Amino acid sequence: MHAEILVLRFPRDVVDQPIIYRLVKDYDLEFNLLKANINPQQEGVIVMELRGHPKNFKRGLKYLRDAGVKVQVLAHEVRRNEERCYQCGTCTAVCPSGALYVQRPEMAVLFDPSKCSACELCCPVCPARAMEVRLNRNAL
Repeated sequence: MHAEILVLRFPRDVVDQPIIYRLVKDYDLEFNLLKANINPQQEGVIVMELRGHPKNFKRGLKYLRDAGVKVQVLAHEVRRNEERCYQCGTCTAVCPSGALYVQRPEMAVLFDPSKCSACELCCPVCPARAMEVRLNRNAL
């Protein structure tokens, strides 16, 4: 499963098209709208988390670009500060991608950055403030 947070900018001539519906129906992608501003005859902006099989994700992004939608990947990542983390596990309860999980029987809290969608839900719930958002310079 691949996931990214995207900023989509819709030109005024495609604002009235069912673009997000097509991502779900034709490309089997899931979405979570984080912010949207869409008005008739004006440029529309959507900030969303988009997730799905990597091949479908790539095809869905091509569809968006071919439709005239400007796609911007948010260039940030979540990291865990190992020195601060005291393995309480609170973050695992809110992690939608499974990037944070408890390894049993050791009960160690592990973080798999490759599964992280950078939704940042773990950051405010971490009592140790071990989860940090950093600029991902490789994505720029």
